[in-house]
Amino acid sequence: MSTYGDILDTRQLEDFLQFFFENNLANEQASGERPTPLCIWGMHGLGKTASVVSFARARGWRLAYCAPAQFEEIGDIHGLPMKIDPDPTKIGDEYTAYLPPEWVPRDEGPGILLLDDVNRADDRILRGLMQLLQNFEMFSWALPKKWQIVCTANPEDGDYSVTPMDDAMLTRMLHVSLKFDVKAWAAWATEAGVDARGIDFILTYPEVVTGKRTTPRSLVQVFSQLQRIPDLKANLGRVSTLLHGGLDATTASAFLSYVNDGLEHLVDAVEILEARSFAEIRQRIVAAAVGKGGTVRLDRLSAICTRLVLALASKAYENPSPINKKNVIALLTMNEIPGDLRFSMHRDISALPGKRSAVVQDPELAKLVLKSV
Repeated sequence: MSTYGDILDTRQLEDFLQFFFENNLANEQASGERPTPLCIWGMHGLGKTASVVSFARARGWRLAYCAPAQFEEIGDIHGLPMKIDPDPTKIGDEYTAYLPPEWVPRDEGPGILLLDDVNRADDRILRGLMQLLQNFEMFSWALPKKWQIVCTANPEDGDYSVTPMDDAMLTRMLHVSLKFDVKAWAAWATEAGVDARGIDFILTYPEVVTGKRTTPRSLVQVFSQLQRIPDLKANLGRVSTLLHGGLDATTASAFLSYVNDGLEHLVDAVEILEARSFAEIRQRIVAAAVGKGGTVRLDRLSAICTRLVLALASKAYENPSPINKKNVIALLTMNEIPGDLRFSMHRDISALPGKRSAVVQDPELAKLVLKSV
């Protein structure tokens, strides 16, 4: 797959965008130097566009969206020509000016001009954008101060109908590539209110995200439809239609098996954190994650534990209660939790900011974690 730059997940991309844009703004303020554009590469449906939009909205930045693949002529970039006649009583002082397109920003930033799926555009359009990427202006208009340019692009291989960029265009930008990371996606999905049953399924079977018809984008589309079906098993026909309509056949079949096995309701993280009696919760965890003969389903345990960490990382648990701490320790000291999972979960919670990390501060738990090292 032909992409460029380091490979980042969505959390790493957000951190990099913050660093990169701050540098661009500082350089512009210090020397008047226009920012360096950025191109984010990756397969379809990964969230390249959504990541940029989310970044801008979270900070109150202006955002201008443009899809160069929709342009048919260079005039779509420059704008419409109009005749200017300063003095109608004189002859020969007329000239032609251009009205900038509607998508061109007019107010000072900070802001982001997003050139989405830039290499889906015709080669003539790409060549026409080179001056914009180099100088942040066309001959007919210029970007206001404190604006950034971000492009998104699909890989340059046989799977996509794209126009390859030559070196002259590539070197006008810095490049990163976006990858799918199940924990990063689950963290975002939890905050976005995606159906918890869908999140649990993907955490249990991350391999079903094939990058073809099953992508983060298509999963969210399907799970948003499932969210209005309280009992999936009782509506299996309708669920099947939705799954096969939006996802790969293998993903749809795996989810239907997941529902048939009664696993669409793995123990919820909030139920674990708020349980007045952990004994009942423990029984449900064992029933879901331990099969006949005592075989531990690590994938299911891992999904439950990951959801718990994500819940603790949310704003709702900035100040964990004593009950929250008691239940986390009870979970991590279960005999059914393998040592490596206990260790990784303890590490992840310890790294959470503020008072959240205190929920794993317990002498007996510390002994068990040390045995796992």
